Amino acid sequence: MIEDLLVAAAGVAAAAAVYAAAAARVVKQYERGIVFRFGRLRDDVRAPGFTMIVPGVDRLHKVNMQIVTMPVPAQEGITRDNVTVRVDAVVYFKVVDAADALIRVEDYKFAVSQMAQTSLRSIIGKSDLDDLLSNREKLNQGLELMLDSPAMGWGVAIDRVEIKDVSLPETMKRSMARQAEADRERRARVINADAELQASKKLAEAAAVMSDQPAALQLRLLQTVVAVAAEKNSTLVLPFPVELLRFLERSTLGAPAAVNEERAVTPTPPPVSDAYLKGAAHAAEGVEPVEDLAGASVEPAPPEEGA
Repeated sequence: MIEDLLVAAAGVAAAAAVYAAAAARVVKQYERGIVFRFGRLRDDVRAPGFTMIVPGVDRLHKVNMQIVTMPVPAQEGITRDNVTVRVDAVVYFKVVDAADALIRVEDYKFAVSQMAQTSLRSIIGKSDLDDLLSNREKLNQGLELMLDSPAMGWGVAIDRVEIKDVSLPETMKRSMARQAEADRERRARVINADAELQASKKLAEAAAVMSDQPAALQLRLLQTVVAVAAEKNSTLVLPFPVELLRFLERSTLGAPAAVNEERAVTPTPPPVSDAYLKGAAHAAEGVEPVEDLAGASVEPAPPEEGA
């Protein structure tokens, strides 16, 4: 009798152990347990820790509540300014309602992935190239709003969306590089022109000061000579003042003008020799004075015969 009781007790203990092993479940800290009893959802969500279910009647589904990092495949599209680009992104989301994530959508991860790809293509078509390259924060917020609206019905909350990379065609990259180079060159020329303007103003002020003090120009010349000679060169470059050249030019042009003036005022007669004077005196003695040049004409005498 006692042996039968012991055997029965051992059988009950074994059955209880098997039942406990089949009914015992452990839910991890980052999970939540959803129980379906005969296919119907139980209202109570099993918290982390040890829990029991009815074997053969209940089905326990564990839902991960951690933030999921999902890369979005690169999507190719045409921007609003007709530029073909390839854009890829990453989505961070988590489950906030375990029951809705299991009941309302078949596979919430796949659903979020497809929605992210569709939203990314839509954002590409609505944006300009400059916005994709420089104004990504605004686009990230737009993507987050587009994903968060349907995801909330699935028990999923979008934590954030980030655009990772924007791939451009090689021709567009070269065009942008030329544009940036031209812009940098323009700024460099403007800076150089501004520097030349400021330097010219300072040089004009220095020239005005030196014009008041002639010794300052000589001192500046000596300073230049010292600066050039400090390099121990065999050739010495000596600056020549432009004012001295102008003075020499005025002096050279002024001398012939003075000589010409003097010749115009007092002309010098040509030299006459003594022989010329004596010949002129003898010629004057042999010439008889003519009293009446308007008298009667004298006909020439006829020639003699035999002449």
